[in-house]
Amino acid sequence: MTVHRAAVLGKPIAHSLSPVIHQAGYAAAGLAGWSYTRIECAAAELPDLVAGLGPEWAGLSVTMPGKEAALAVADEAAPVAAAIGAANTLVRRPDGSWYADNTDVAGMVEVLTAAGVVPGATVTLLGAGGTARAALAACARLGAGPVTVVARRPAAVDELWPVAEAVGVAMTGTGWERAAAHTGADVVISTVPKGVADPLADAVHWGPSTVLFDALYDPWPTPLAASALAAGRRVVSGLDLLLAQAVGQFEQFTGVPAPVDAMRQALVAARR
Repeated sequence: MTVHRAAVLGKPIAHSLSPVIHQAGYAAAGLAGWSYTRIECAAAELPDLVAGLGPEWAGLSVTMPGKEAALAVADEAAPVAAAIGAANTLVRRPDGSWYADNTDVAGMVEVLTAAGVVPGATVTLLGAGGTARAALAACARLGAGPVTVVARRPAAVDELWPVAEAVGVAMTGTGWERAAAHTGADVVISTVPKGVADPLADAVHWGPSTVLFDALYDPWPTPLAASALAAGRRVVSGLDLLLAQAVGQFEQFTGVPAPVDAMRQALVAARR
């Protein structure tokens, strides 16, 4: 039996449910010999780790904090990954080279469209890291805008200007102290780490039809998501994105259509 391996890289990574999704996909698709694991890996450790992988490795999912490092180690990159400067997917090609992509972008477009986000929607983006870069590209594909980026560090906002220009989205920036004042946008996308947005839950000013997308999923609901749900607003979770982006990775790693229903059912069961 030919062995094929894949894994999710990040730090911390013990909480990741990616193995649940991918392993369920392998089983449902009848892919014997495929396995998917977690590997604790900081951004600085990623180049050496990737360089030491054998030919049995088909692909890597990359989460924080390694998305920029993943792009840097690739031999070739998808246009969207190059434009935003971050990759969440590394695919091993037959010649041994690595191809970088960012399935977060297509995943965000899918889940936000399903939540009713339409062209012209105003967006508040909390955070300015790798996931925020993907969110800017998703906003561009959705025809949304303008996008107000709210970040704790002014320098982080500055780093997003080239990304906004590359993907063609109108962007403004502001400091974290102004976050609550911008929660009335048509769409609020939170990409900040666990706990950072919690104080906003008691200070938000949700718009009449605001959609909240919180990229976190553990624990769930976050205080911010709970606030939106209590106000009757539509909420999209990080679990929704986790599944959507994993589908794209599964198909690139294996070359076969993803059994989405089986992958979704496994994810839901894991969270019960």
